[in-house]
Amino acid sequence: MVEIRIHGRGGQGAVLAGGILATAMVNEGHYVVAVPSFGFERRGAPVASFLRMDTKEIRQMTNIYRPDCVLCIDPTVGRAVNVFDGMRDNGTWLQTTSKPLAELQVPDQVTTVGLCDAVTIALDIFKRPITNTLMLGAFAKTTGLVSLDSLRAAVEDSDFRDAGLKQNLLALERGYNETTVHKIERREAA
Repeated sequence: MVEIRIHGRGGQGAVLAGGILATAMVNEGHYVVAVPSFGFERRGAPVASFLRMDTKEIRQMTNIYRPDCVLCIDPTVGRAVNVFDGMRDNGTWLQTTSKPLAELQVPDQVTTVGLCDAVTIALDIFKRPITNTLMLGAFAKTTGLVSLDSLRAAVEDSDFRDAGLKQNLLALERGYNETTVHKIERREAA
C-alpha cells in the first residue's frame, strides 16, 4: 500500500487534488481510498488530505500518520506544520518552491524530491496562486504512480468541465514538464 498526504492551505484545493488523484488511480485499476480532512479550517489555514492506493481492497479509512509520499501544494505550509511528521524511510517529497534543492532542508527519510515552481506557473496561467493541478502533474512525473493521461481524464471529469478546464489541463502539463526530480543517496550508518 502507498500512503500519500497532501498539505496545503484552505482554499487552495488540497481536497480536490486528492479526489482527482484518486479518480486517476482508480481509472488505472488501483484500489484507492481518499480521506478528505474537514474541520474548522478557514481560508489560508493549513489543511491536509489523505490518499491510500493498493493493488487489493483497502479497508483502512483513517488519516495517514506514516506517509510514503508528502505532496505540498503551498510553499509556506511547512513553516506552520511539520509536513514530514511520521514520514516513512525512502519517502518522496513534492514541494511547490522556486528554491533549488541545495537551499532546502531535506529530512534523512526522504530519498526522492520533486520540485516545481508552481506558484509562478499558476500566476502565469490563472493569475492566482492556485497550484493543485500543477502539483498533480509534478506528482505524476516524480512518483510514476499515475500517468499524465489518467490525470488528464480525471481533470476532464472533474468540476472544471466548463470553467477553467483548458487552464487546468495546461497547468497539469506544465507541472509535469517543469518539475525537477532529485534522487538522494543516503549512506548507511556504520
